[in-house]
Amino acid sequence: MEGTGDQRFIIIKRYFPIYLCTLVLILSALFGWNLGKDGIPKGTKYFQVIANNKVTLHVLKTDPSNISFSSINDNVVQSGISGINGGFFWENQLLSIAVMDGIPVNGSPEEYGSGWFNTKYARGTMVYDRVTKMVNVQRASSVVDLYMTDATRFWAQGGISMNLQDDSNWYRIAVKEEGLPFPDVERLRSGMAYDNDGKVYLVVTSTKCTAEEFRTAMKRMTDAGNLNEAIFLDGDGSSQLLADKVKLKGDSRAVVQMIVVNGE
Repeated sequence: MEGTGDQRFIIIKRYFPIYLCTLVLILSALFGWNLGKDGIPKGTKYFQVIANNKVTLHVLKTDPSNISFSSINDNVVQSGISGINGGFFWENQLLSIAVMDGIPVNGSPEEYGSGWFNTKYARGTMVYDRVTKMVNVQRASSVVDLYMTDATRFWAQGGISMNLQDDSNWYRIAVKEEGLPFPDVERLRSGMAYDNDGKVYLVVTSTKCTAEEFRTAMKRMTDAGNLNEAIFLDGDGSSQLLADKVKLKGDSRAVVQMIVVNGE
């Protein structure tokens, strides 16, 4: 830049706000800094429900296109990222499917602990097909068991089937066939659901409850009662949520993976 030192300072001072604004816009595009006035990413609604059985649910409702996954190896609250905990894990290995567009969140395809497998069991896995814009729950042991239109245009989050439409058999399937841990012990719980309009709900309790109590509260979560299906995610100390000033840190442990809510 030509000119004296004073001239250069004046020019920089004059145009600094423009430079700063441009930088913020670039970073927003790169990192998804697209928050509403309430600090929640745009296109997402946070609400709290106290169900008839006294279970308190903290809910992030959004479009499935606003969801992504991140390997954080940290507490969700400490991560500073809006969202909730993801699937089951052991140490630094992810034991539930967590895949974005064909890439597991914690490693390489077909690698143990990467998010490619639901370890030990074929378990309920929520799948969003970016081509058809449809959400469903499929039972799968690995990503190769899943059905989607395009293997590079989907996301899949593993958990354990909640079977909201099958009150007679859900417990047997969840516990006996899919290995839901500690179903009858009162613990913090987390889950993921979708409704008949295709909206996705990320749910964490601040009340310790059994799996049945959590499932019952989930079914009564919306006034319309229009939830289609849901899955249990990891729970107890891993049940964590960050939504602006709402901070649920479980027992402060680090989790391997979280479900992120991005802005529109």
